[in-house]
Order: sequence, then C-alpha cells, then structure tokens
Amino acid sequence: METIWLKNPLAIFTGTDEDARCGVVIQGDKVIELVGSGKEPSQKIDAVIDASQHVVTPGLINAHHHFYQTLTRAYPDALNKELFHWLKTLYPVWAGLDEEMMSLATELALVELMMSGCTTASDHHYLIPTGLEHAIDLQVEAAKKLGVRAIFTRGSMSLGEDDGGLPPRHTIQNEQTIIDDSLRLIRDYHQRGNGAMIQLALAPCSPFSVTTSLMRETARIAKNENIMVHTHLCETIDEEDFCLQQFGLRPVDYLEDVGWLNHRTWLAHGIHFNDEEIKRLGEANVGICHCPSSNMMLASGICRNKELEAAGANVGLGVDGSASNDGSNMINEVRMALYIQRLRYGSADVTHFDALRWATSGSANAMGRRDIGTLAVGKQADIAMFRLDDIRFSGAHDPLAALLLCGAHQADRVMVAGQWRVHDGHVIGVDLEQLLHKHRNAAKRLAMKAQQAR
Repeated sequence: METIWLKNPLAIFTGTDEDARCGVVIQGDKVIELVGSGKEPSQKIDAVIDASQHVVTPGLINAHHHFYQTLTRAYPDALNKELFHWLKTLYPVWAGLDEEMMSLATELALVELMMSGCTTASDHHYLIPTGLEHAIDLQVEAAKKLGVRAIFTRGSMSLGEDDGGLPPRHTIQNEQTIIDDSLRLIRDYHQRGNGAMIQLALAPCSPFSVTTSLMRETARIAKNENIMVHTHLCETIDEEDFCLQQFGLRPVDYLEDVGWLNHRTWLAHGIHFNDEEIKRLGEANVGICHCPSSNMMLASGICRNKELEAAGANVGLGVDGSASNDGSNMINEVRMALYIQRLRYGSADVTHFDALRWATSGSANAMGRRDIGTLAVGKQADIAMFRLDDIRFSGAHDPLAALLLCGAHQADRVMVAGQWRVHDGHVIGVDLEQLLHKHRNAAKRLAMKAQQAR
C-alpha cells in the first residue's frame, strides 16, 4: 500500500489535541501518523503532497439531507411559507418523482457535497410513491459510483391526511411494505465495522407522518439489527402542538414512549426542547443534527447546541433538504452554524473550532460512527483540503478561521478512505456539464408533471 505524506499544511484542524503541524501520513484507507512541528515522518514515504497552500480538515460529515429536493430549489409555489404549509405545497410535486429523477438528484447532491469538502453524507429519503419502490437501491448505486461514504436512511410515511397525518395518501406506504423493504435493504447493503462505505438506518419521517406502531416496530428492528434510527423532531412549535393533540404527549415524551430515547437515535433539527428534555436527551446519548440554513429559511428557530452538548448529546451538522436550504454546500453550512449559534450565545462563546467540530466528529458521533470525523492514528483517511487563493481570502491572517469567516465554498482536494475523489475542485470521473444538463431537464419534467396533475 502506498504511503502518502500530506506535508506542511498552511493550517490543519485535526479535531484532536495532537500536534500535526507538519502534516498527516496515510497508508491504505487509514491515517497512520501525525507529524508534529519540526518533525519528519517515521514511516517510509512513497508520495509527498505539498499542502503548504491548503487548509486541511477531516472530511466534513453531513448528518441530514433530502437529496431528491435538489429538483425543487426555489420552487415558486413554496416560497415564503413556514414548514407545514411548505410541505403541503411540495408533497404533490414530489409525488411525481420517478427513478431517473431520483438517480440524477442523488448524484447531483453527492457531487455538490463532495465539491464542498464532504466525505460522508447521510440522506433521509421517506417519499416513495408508486414506481419509486427502489429509491434507496438507486442511491446506493450512485454513492458507489462516486466513491463517497454514505449513510442512507430508509424513510417512511404511513399516516396520510385522511388519518390525521400531513402527507397526501398517494405518497405513503403501508406498514408491512415498509418493514419488509427495510429488512431487505439492511440485508443487501448495510456494512458493519470500521471503514464501512455504505450503511443503512431506519427513518420514519416524523411523528406527524407515521403511526405509533411503526415507530415502535422500527425501534425493535433497530435493536435486533444493531443499526441506527433517525427522524425529524422538534423542528417547529406546530409539531409540538400536533403531538399534544394526537398523542397527549410532547415530542420527547412520545419518543421515549415508542422506545427511541437511546444511543441508536439521532434527530434532525431538535430546536424546541425544554431544559428537562435536553437533560434526558443527553443522558440517553441521543444525537442531534443542527440544520442552520434550513431553520433560517423556514424560520423554525435555533438549535440549542451548547446546552445539548453540555448535557451529553452528540451534536452534528446537516445541510437539510435542497428545497429548504436551498443548497448542498457543507463548508458553507459550517459557516452558517457558526453565525447562527453566535446569534444565540454571543460571539465570544462560539468559535470556528466549535463549528468545525459539529461538522466532523459531532456528526460522526451523532450517527454512531467512531472511525471517522477526526484526523487521528487509526481513523479513516477522509480528508478535505481547501485553498485560500480566491479574492474573498485576500488579507486574511488566520487561515483556519478564514476558511469560515471569509466564506469558503469549494474544496480543492478531497480524499475518501485513502482515495482521491476530488482534484482541482472537480469530482473525479464526473462530467459535470452533462450531469447538470440532465438534472435541469429532470427538474423541469417534475414541475411539468405537477402542473398537469392539478
């Protein structure tokens, strides 16, 4: 196996206290040495990469997304709405998804994420209309093609409008179909152990779109199969009101009632927790994915990151759907997290180190991964490298702080499991012009189907 030295980075964030001022040594798919200040590698080196013009970080980890929503960015009918009304507008549009659209949306979202320094992406796909029963299979195929690490959550909706839920009936599935397909996907694709490239988790969409029995059965399967579970929770006050009316419970009480309050769970958004709920979530070691851009766009609120971390919860970061962000740029999301958390806690109490931690080890821990998220000996060689030669960085003095404060948008190089996947800002093996052409046509076709269905 080739031994590579990323030598003398302009700046480096390892996510640990170890000195790596002179770089990182990689062999195969792992980091095997951190080279401290003024030192040389103790290993025999086969290739040297001059990193003196790069800020080096662990690969960024996106803990919540909806890839299919790249097809409905800035959708006119959904503008200027809050969550429930926004969803009701877009569900009928998304019901027109087909397999070609799903494949293109997934590939484009993953390419956009990789170009922004992301090496592990989680997607929450819960909308499976007739004809799209193999949506997750298509996503796995796209991730394997690109060589990116992915955690696909088999989402579900089983509670339609006529049963008191939010989604229209033609976008939901019955419980047995959901359970059978979940078990099939785990069997066919879920990889276990360190270095896993493709993993599965189970992800009922939200308390207002699935039945209580499905939530409980999902928890049972997750425990038996030793996999993670994921859902949206406490994104808006409307959701809290729904849970109180439907179940007579606040969302966190409902979560405990259905067997989800444990270390196998990570939640998207997690904005509207009270102090007692934060304490319980921390004690249960639940993961929370902060989604700043989406939360700002839909005016949902601000996650209480510092209190959650202090209580023991694992706080990560996600871009959320590309119809509520409306992008899939992970390094930009780190900047948004820094700023919105400063708005809550003050500029002296939230640093760029905090934001980078949420986007790396925070996301990894939230999703139950201990082999990624930091640059440390024995960890996976997932690495992002950013140049600071754009006009926006001119005059910057602290390179690591400048990465966020000056607004980096694109990685120059990205390595996943020891393999270069992005070089000179381009995803290797991807004809971006052709992908954009196909994706734009698919977006137009989806919008046309929605207009015809009215």
